[in-house]
Amino acid sequence: MTSKEIFHGVPGILRQFKEFVESKGLKNGDQIVYYGVPGTCTPFVELLGFAIRSLELEQVFVPMIDESKAHTIQNIADIGMQARDAPTALHPKAIVIMGGLSMPNVPVKAEQVKAVIDRHPGAAVIGVCFMHMFEKAGWLDVVSFDCQIDATIDPVEVTKKL
Repeated sequence: MTSKEIFHGVPGILRQFKEFVESKGLKNGDQIVYYGVPGTCTPFVELLGFAIRSLELEQVFVPMIDESKAHTIQNIADIGMQARDAPTALHPKAIVIMGGLSMPNVPVKAEQVKAVIDRHPGAAVIGVCFMHMFEKAGWLDVVSFDCQIDATIDPVEVTKKL
């Protein structure tokens, strides 16, 4: 059974993310691993990480799906979440797949992401994307998310003095 709810703005993303992670019963020190495109996904991972900082989980960012390049994400006072040192090992209790991986010019296929997920059995799988990217890329036929957060950034209004 699935349910779908509608929320608004950045709090609609972050609160729902935190509530889902909390619902998985993760304990202090458990690991949540984010997979995403460097630069593009990184700021969103930092926002998601900031939302769950009080849970005291070990948070890790993996660029693309190359786990050998993983870095922990830590809360830096007065700054926010930042990538730091490499983790000692990857043993996620939750996996977050960022939608940037499914963008047309990114060399990652849904089957590769599914293989990454399959290497970590029992981990909750969360998808976070914008503008229905997983659906548009056909990833929902291959990757099964326990929770998918799909936000829309439209319209984008820009005001300039002429």
